[in-house]
Amino acid sequence: MNIWMMTNTFTPFVGGVARSVTAFARECRQAGHRVMIVAPVFEGMPVQEEDVIRVPALQNFNGSDFSLALPAPGILAPHLEECPPDIVHSHHPHLLGNTAVRIASRFSRPLVFTHHTTYEQYVHYVPTGASRLREFVITLVTGYCNLCDCVIAPSQSVASILRERGVQTPIEVLPTGVDLGQFAQGDGPGFRRAHRIPQRAFVAGYVGRLAPEKNLAFLAEAVSAQIAQTHCGHFLVVGSGLSPRGISVLFARSGQRGHLHLVGSLDGQDLVDAYHAMDVFVFASRSETQGMVLTEAMAAGKPVVALDGPGVREVVLDGYNGCLLLSEREEDFAAALGRIVSASALERRRLEAAARETAQQFSMDRCGRRLVRLYDNLVSQQPREPKDESSWHHAMEEIKAEWELLKNMAEAVGHAIRKEASAKSEV
Repeated sequence: MNIWMMTNTFTPFVGGVARSVTAFARECRQAGHRVMIVAPVFEGMPVQEEDVIRVPALQNFNGSDFSLALPAPGILAPHLEECPPDIVHSHHPHLLGNTAVRIASRFSRPLVFTHHTTYEQYVHYVPTGASRLREFVITLVTGYCNLCDCVIAPSQSVASILRERGVQTPIEVLPTGVDLGQFAQGDGPGFRRAHRIPQRAFVAGYVGRLAPEKNLAFLAEAVSAQIAQTHCGHFLVVGSGLSPRGISVLFARSGQRGHLHLVGSLDGQDLVDAYHAMDVFVFASRSETQGMVLTEAMAAGKPVVALDGPGVREVVLDGYNGCLLLSEREEDFAAALGRIVSASALERRRLEAAARETAQQFSMDRCGRRLVRLYDNLVSQQPREPKDESSWHHAMEEIKAEWELLKNMAEAVGHAIRKEASAKSEV
């Protein structure tokens, strides 16, 4: 089967979507399928990539670490001729996601969309009215879902949200798996030595982009408060983005500069070693759909302290493999960390074993097999009669796809304007 994956973020960009695309593509290829990945150009990307098509893009869009894919008519044509798709998988509801709609429509192939992100949580990257834009984004994404043949939700929480918003397309709950073997063994002591973290210190760790939607200001305050109480704690932060300076200023202001370790983005064995250098993983984002880093940390045997949220509550079970906090109060988060610090050796081992057991439920090979079965089912449901391959048919299908995209955009704009007008009339 020829699988086309369209994504606005991909390596070397570090993030959940890029890692999901990479992991699922690898599983599909190991199962004998060909996967073509279409992604924007990113700074520092590999010179040679097998079956990866890069399209022109604006780097560091609006001060973020994203690349904004630009229209590139004709760039995909020779690849589509050489490897016509059996199925198209979109990982975003815009930009290259729109290209996915056009390709699936032109070739009359099934279109799958993975709802990786709560997109309305990212409106701060665009300088405009946040209220109106939030409504626009929600309506646009809902409409996009209804243009697809199947929507993948990484968690049951996200599936419920999509149904509440009016998604009629069939929804499959399928998280991105974790490579259990990769994260099981790591050199935590060596990582601590390399980054001057005391071997006897209690280390709370975070992995992910350093961006406002990750709620890092709250997380840093809570961890700093716990460190102030114990005087032996350290905070290990793995990732890059817009927010490292704010974290550094906070720890410097509280006299804890030497307890903060900002090590930048890591991958491969370096990332695994970082997880193994932690005693507990901390997470405060409420913009997640799954939180892949949670399952990675658990595969490394680390309990998690996190705020409740979509995609988090399916992984973190309060009192079993960590602490799940329902309220966003720094003192409660710090107290939860304190309970793990003061836990006995026996209790620590129980939490670590529970974390590893939870990770087993999210193994990559299991999730990869489920995705391939989903593809097979969608392809098998396609009509068996010969397809019209004429230029006229292709042109009509492309016009139809363009019309659906424009209609979805117009409906999203109209809904946002009506919502804002209604809110003003009630004031």
